[in-house]
Amino acid sequence: MKGYHGKILIIDLSSQQIIQKDISINILKNFIGGNGLGTYLLYKYCPKGVDPFNERNPIIFVSSPLASTKITTSSKFAVLTKSPLTGFIGDSLSSSHLAIQLKKTGYDALIITGKSSYPLLLFINNNRVEFKNAEKLTGLSTSEKEKSIKKIYGNNVSTATIGPAGENLVRFASISNDGGRQAGRSGAGAVMGSKNLKGIAIIGDKEVEINNEIELEKIAVKLRKKSIGDSTEKYRNLGTIANINIFNRLGTLPSLNFNQSNFNKAENISGEYMHDNHFIKSAHCANCTIGCEKIMQTNDGKSNIKTRMEYESAYALGPLVGINDSNSVIRASHLCDEIGVDTISAGATIAWAIESFKKGLISLKDTNQVHLNFGDSKSVMTCLNLIAKRRGIGNLLAEGSQIASKLTGGGSEYWAMHVKGLEMPGYEPRSLKTMALGLAVSTRGACHNRSSAYEADFSNKVDRLSSDEEKGKITMDGEDISVVMDSMIICKFLRKSFDDFLYESSIIYKHITGIKVSKFDLKKSGERINNLKKMFNIREGWTINHDTLPKRILNEPIKTGIATGVELSENDLNKMIQSYYKSRGWTDSGLITKQKLRDLNLLEIVNK
Repeated sequence: MKGYHGKILIIDLSSQQIIQKDISINILKNFIGGNGLGTYLLYKYCPKGVDPFNERNPIIFVSSPLASTKITTSSKFAVLTKSPLTGFIGDSLSSSHLAIQLKKTGYDALIITGKSSYPLLLFINNNRVEFKNAEKLTGLSTSEKEKSIKKIYGNNVSTATIGPAGENLVRFASISNDGGRQAGRSGAGAVMGSKNLKGIAIIGDKEVEINNEIELEKIAVKLRKKSIGDSTEKYRNLGTIANINIFNRLGTLPSLNFNQSNFNKAENISGEYMHDNHFIKSAHCANCTIGCEKIMQTNDGKSNIKTRMEYESAYALGPLVGINDSNSVIRASHLCDEIGVDTISAGATIAWAIESFKKGLISLKDTNQVHLNFGDSKSVMTCLNLIAKRRGIGNLLAEGSQIASKLTGGGSEYWAMHVKGLEMPGYEPRSLKTMALGLAVSTRGACHNRSSAYEADFSNKVDRLSSDEEKGKITMDGEDISVVMDSMIICKFLRKSFDDFLYESSIIYKHITGIKVSKFDLKKSGERINNLKKMFNIREGWTINHDTLPKRILNEPIKTGIATGVELSENDLNKMIQSYYKSRGWTDSGLITKQKLRDLNLLEIVNK
């Protein structure tokens, strides 16, 4: 077998039993790797109806056929589990040396199930697994855990760790790796915590055979050259935080818990301002030529903090909670990484709490006399620390905005900005109608990365303010292409370096694996994977009512900015959703027919 190992490793933490299983070439071909293969394995190994914090809920780390090759931006891995935040499929991606080491263990995927009876560190060295007592790691930050592990096993090992938030089962806890890169969203860090698993150390030396090294190298050289061209200039110069000013001008920057679509002092936390006042250096993920990560340092005279700044973190810890001070945003983002929480969910849940406090549903008694106000950085930092420890108001906020609003009541669900339990990213859906549809139907919840629907809205292909039916097919195609990227795995920032992504990917796949596939085969794989994601959610209780947007979005027009007065009614959203279901070949209720499952070679899988 070329490009793959054809094996998965299953580790039961309860019994400390290790099982090695073969995986067929047909499964690998149909689901590719990464997110796709992870979806198949989650459907197979996650028991129906299991509580996400039950020891039988697996957490799955998945490599890909491109990992450890010379294709730029391909050193990524996927993490899948049943999400404690949504109750549906939870999938995250991260770029790091961990992806390379995972591939070099000799396995295409690592499945961890069970629960350790003591604080545990897993050490995986090829096919050798050690179970180490991690009592001394308990309570440490993510970076402290990583440093401690490397002191034991050396700097060559790659690590995946959780912070205090994961240990305390914060439902949006993340997994940190490679010096602070995060597998965020969906709450995989909390699932690790529920298993009493503090960290994983991985090292390997097993290479896979490449079918055609010479031709693959030719493509790799071309992609490296294209990756530093015009299509990635924004990411190379300012990073994703460049979107702050762009989105503010377009009226697509959610602020003050989606009460506004622009932010009066956005320039104070913009990419341009950050670069001029805080920039230290650019950072590259493993095997990446783009270098989109921008390391920023505080300059407020307090203890110096250095951290990578991304658009989504800046949005969620800046405009969404009303903060326009760059130092405060940097400090909050750094704290999120250290305690191990997703920055989007953290900021959005705190924004919900601020509005609930203003409306009298959360009292000073609840907050231990801390006033929650938009624009108050001290209260945001206090909330983050309390969330990590699950103390005071932090115990409620650690549940995420969906559960917190249900527990609080008083109409607070109206301003809980989530889809299926996953908090909203930094895109105003009322002025980005394709994005609105993508957020509503995403199996992951409110996710901007699983369809990249915003690309259509920011192009000349569609009217971004119109709720027309053509957006159904656009969203479907975007999802299918995106999941192929997430399964190969290739960073989405590289997508414009391809003239024809699916065709060129089919050639890359053939050179690596020796398996001949067409661009249509890959598109079919994308459709297959997304349908199996949906089947997982249906199995876990999904109904058509889950495909929607926050009530505020569907009941209030935009109040500020160039898109003032633009609205998105529930009826208009439902029209777009129906066009999406029709494009998918699903029923009007969003269910998948047996014939569709049969056409995608999924019927046998879902019937097992």
